Amino acid sequence: MIRQALAEKGRFAQDGFRFRGKEVSRVEGFSDCVLGFALTLLVVSLEVPKTFDEMLKTMGGYAAFGICFAFLISIWFNHYTFFRRYGLQDNITLALNAALLFVILLFVYPLKFLFNNLVFTSSASGEVPIRPEQIPQLFVIYGLGYAAVYIILTLLYTHAYRQRAELELSPLESFDTVNSILGNLISMTVPLLSVVLAMTLPLGSIAIAGWIYFLLAIFKTAQGAIMGRRRRKLLAASA
Repeated sequence: MIRQALAEKGRFAQDGFRFRGKEVSRVEGFSDCVLGFALTLLVVSLEVPKTFDEMLKTMGGYAAFGICFAFLISIWFNHYTFFRRYGLQDNITLALNAALLFVILLFVYPLKFLFNNLVFTSSASGEVPIRPEQIPQLFVIYGLGYAAVYIILTLLYTHAYRQRAELELSPLESFDTVNSILGNLISMTVPLLSVVLAMTLPLGSIAIAGWIYFLLAIFKTAQGAIMGRRRRKLLAASA
């Protein structure tokens, strides 16, 4: 199991953050099964192509699959990091984890539909997969699903921060926890902004609701630069 292998490799600390979750729990094992099922739902085609033309058509969906796969893996790694760092198994953590898995399963098909239609413009029957007046609704559904994932991750890290005394977090570990909360808040805010734009912009300008996601790269880069500099100062002071 990948999670177990990573836990064994970095069993005690990672970049100055002590691991409190040293064993893979049943909650994590169940979460891995659910995420694995979600990845299965993203598979381009479960049936082996019978002709070369069918194979070429199937391969056309690999780009969309790759984007969706990368998104789910990023969520999985965020989840893995949380449980390794804090090792929490209380009722609030279990409830938030269940909510996260529920949202991911609901989010899979809108995610796949959106990125498939960045590659294809028509279905196999030649039918247009989405009408122009439906595009704002698609952005709303996608944005709410995206935001919901990171709202729950924000709540998980906030719950851990509130228990920093019980967890005996060092000043550096507390700083990293706050940094994780900030990163998840950024990932939550941008899709909510996209939802607002999708609900208010005229149809001719609706593409802005999609382009707005590039703000994630800008904000994340700024966060990495600012918080990275502060972290280095804190690390130097503690050393």
